[in-house]
Amino acid sequence: MGRAIGTRVLAGGSNAKILDNDPAEAKQLADELSAAASEGGTAEGGAAGDSLSGDVVVLAVWYEPARSVIEQYGDQLDGKVVVDITNPVDTTSFDGLVTPADSSAAEELAKLAPSGARLVKAFNTTFAGTLVEGQVGGQPLDVLIAGDDESAKETVAELVRAGGLNAIDAGPLKRARELEALGFLHMALQEKLGTGYGSAVKIIS
Repeated sequence: MGRAIGTRVLAGGSNAKILDNDPAEAKQLADELSAAASEGGTAEGGAAGDSLSGDVVVLAVWYEPARSVIEQYGDQLDGKVVVDITNPVDTTSFDGLVTPADSSAAEELAKLAPSGARLVKAFNTTFAGTLVEGQVGGQPLDVLIAGDDESAKETVAELVRAGGLNAIDAGPLKRARELEALGFLHMALQEKLGTGYGSAVKIIS
């Protein structure tokens, strides 16, 4: 997903900095995406890792690592738009979500983040391969966005639209509960559909 979202961000004319626990992997991905527009660094937090210099931070990891990233970077997230892309799936059984029934990954991450961080849910219903292409069946992807901060949602929406995708406002951050259920359902259907994670959730009116 880091590669996929990075592809869309760069396609829209913005810069991207790739951080990974392995700086060599970060640099390799950054070079593959665009040597001129992106750079790689170490994602360890604190003095050991690279600082978060951008306005938007995308947590392109699974739910548990996302919790660790927020704890590691702490106050560096203050004032930034933080995008949660996770579907908090039980990776052992693949039988459901691990978050409380009255919450979501996005809401749980918001509790961990500094008060000034602006959490936004996005990209959890899109698959990596389809994001790289930007479309399925000739139709641009829909990116459903939820958050409590309207300015933060619009910032993410602008990145989405600039990358050639459709941005759809799904409402407040608590709507992440439904988005994550939809993301899990979309994943669970892949074997029966036989689409190899090449399908998309599309709203047509």
